Amino acid sequence: MITHRSLLAACACLLLLCAASPATRAASPPTAPAPNDACLMCHADKDAKSSAGKAIGVDADRFKGSVHGELGLKCTDCHAGLSPQKLPHAEKIPPVNCATCHDKAAGEYAGTVHGVARKGGNTVAAACTDCHGAHDILRSKDPRSRTNHANVEATCAKCHGSDAVVAQAKLPGGNVASKFHDSIHGKALKGAAQGSAPTCSNCHGAHSIRPKADEKSSVARAKIPDTCGSCHKPERAAYMQGMHGKLRQDGVLAAPGCTDCHSAHAIQQHTVANFQTEVIKECGTCHSDYLKTYRDTFHGQVTQLGYARMATCASCHGAHDVLPASNPASKVSKENRLKTCQSCHAGASANFASFDPHASRHDKARDPIYYYAALFMELLLFGVFAFFGVHTVLWLYRELRVKFGGGSRDEGPR
Repeated sequence: MITHRSLLAACACLLLLCAASPATRAASPPTAPAPNDACLMCHADKDAKSSAGKAIGVDADRFKGSVHGELGLKCTDCHAGLSPQKLPHAEKIPPVNCATCHDKAAGEYAGTVHGVARKGGNTVAAACTDCHGAHDILRSKDPRSRTNHANVEATCAKCHGSDAVVAQAKLPGGNVASKFHDSIHGKALKGAAQGSAPTCSNCHGAHSIRPKADEKSSVARAKIPDTCGSCHKPERAAYMQGMHGKLRQDGVLAAPGCTDCHSAHAIQQHTVANFQTEVIKECGTCHSDYLKTYRDTFHGQVTQLGYARMATCASCHGAHDVLPASNPASKVSKENRLKTCQSCHAGASANFASFDPHASRHDKARDPIYYYAALFMELLLFGVFAFFGVHTVLWLYRELRVKFGGGSRDEGPR
């Protein structure tokens, strides 16, 4: 007897047989695989290597989380000319050309120090993937990105902080990453000012990095005040009003700029004792005569011993707004000299401020009184020592005669 339940079971079997029939299968096309699945059948193995021993594994999850994965790019969008249906791949496959999409950045890179070096056959020079990564590229605003503001220093340090790479590529400046790391900018990047502190790309650019000898470079000597001034606006304004800045504006590029006094990568806080004593030497590279006369003073001798709590060049002349003494606005002009001295010597008088800290005893034309006074003291000192030297020799001669010759101290000359 056929029950209701058995009838239902028979109908279900009939439906399954119909679904499995060739006609039904032909009418239902298979589901297409995801665009990158075919590639990942081999490349999902993270330890996979090519016949030449090159790593070819891809972390599928990291790629999906990358900016390219988010945009839905296929493997063949970058690896053009390859097809998962044509295996094995050719021995020599065409390199990835980032310029296919990033033509503007690639155009800038081509004329940079890295791009030119690459074109010349230097494989050590940084390419796109050295800075951005390959299959795990993230947007720069992502804190995990190699090009995120907080991570740029570490990215650049892979080359510019490696002694081996520096030696192999003969990079100018040596291991500049270690200098930057310990600088005021490097320390700020690890502190509360991380978001505003400058990193490598703020000064050198990102895709437009050029050597400092290139006039188009953001760190070319003529452009240094503007590059530094993009953050240090008040200091730039003061510098441009000073004699050094005005010389720069007149085309005298030999005039000192920011990096001459502060250095490029090893910049220190201006209140640090080492900076205050070392910057005196920097002033002396141009003003050598004044450095010598400064070293003859009490201030100069104390700072030479390493003590920074003493007047330096900037204490009297200013730092960024240095002006000649003939300018009434100068800190060492006749109008302002007393006020400048009183910033340290509270009870200083006008007579105190008339002291010339750069008087030279060797310059007869500039300081005739000092010159002749020093000459007199030198002659006096020489005369005194000469007189008493001769006196001592004659005295010794007489004593030897008395002791060994039988003479008497009271005897006169014979």
